[in-house]
Amino acid sequence: MANFPSRLLSINNDESFVAPLNASTQTSENVQRMAHVERLIVELQMSDLRENALHVLSKWTGLFKELAPLLWNSFGTIVILLQEILSIFPNISMENLTAAQSTRVCNVLALFQCVASHSDTKMLFIEAKIPLYLYPFLQTTNKLPQFEHLRLASLGVIGALVKVSTKEVITFLLSSEIIPLCLCNMKIGKEVSKMVATFIIQKVLEDDDGLAYICATVERFFAVARVLDMVLKSIEKQHAPRLLKLIISCYSRLSDNHRAGIALTSCLPNVLTNDTFNNYLREDPTTWRLVEHLYENIGMNHVPLVPGGK
Repeated sequence: MANFPSRLLSINNDESFVAPLNASTQTSENVQRMAHVERLIVELQMSDLRENALHVLSKWTGLFKELAPLLWNSFGTIVILLQEILSIFPNISMENLTAAQSTRVCNVLALFQCVASHSDTKMLFIEAKIPLYLYPFLQTTNKLPQFEHLRLASLGVIGALVKVSTKEVITFLLSSEIIPLCLCNMKIGKEVSKMVATFIIQKVLEDDDGLAYICATVERFFAVARVLDMVLKSIEKQHAPRLLKLIISCYSRLSDNHRAGIALTSCLPNVLTNDTFNNYLREDPTTWRLVEHLYENIGMNHVPLVPGGK
């Protein structure tokens, strides 16, 4: 490994992935930053340096915008990250995952989230079907913190894919059965996990194909409706306005489907038809508009409220 050049090797033999830095347009700080990131990526190749490199790189995901292309195009890096994920599958199966193992793989998932969110690498990430390697983590139900952290980090990767979603992303997620996994995490996860899982459902519903898929069968619709109802009941006990807004957004979008709108007339939770959340809704015009849209679609009578008023 001592023979590694200072620049990362590209998977293309005829040119370096990293273009030469022009001293007239790049600051010394940027040059140092690029060199530091390149060195850390090289250190991923070395088993004795990998854990520290994963830790440091995971902290750089929001600071260095070209990290995702560097990770994707540097030779062997994605394979190494996948090997890290695969290495804990036996521990997942036996439910003897340690906190240290969870933290290490969460650092890997932070790098995958970076790749999933970058416009240059998102579709490559999807085409390689890498999200499928995360599904075993989302299938776990152990509530120990190390498992919860792993589920949350995995949801973060999927959330990054749908944040600016495309038809290709939604098609892939629907075909790989992401909906049941999100519903499971909405039921068993802590508040943040519930939020990310609900956000994914919301983004799927925003897509016409996603809405049609969920409403295509009675079983799918009621599977989603039951979990939304369950989460709403938990919000009654513990105030969670951001999660409430996501849940209301899901109901509002479901009501755009004719069959779902008819079903909601008889299964809409009582907390959305009484004054349980009125104090919060009065203070949030955006969420109140979603409620009004829901009411209009299912033909319910309601008393207009003035956002911010009484």
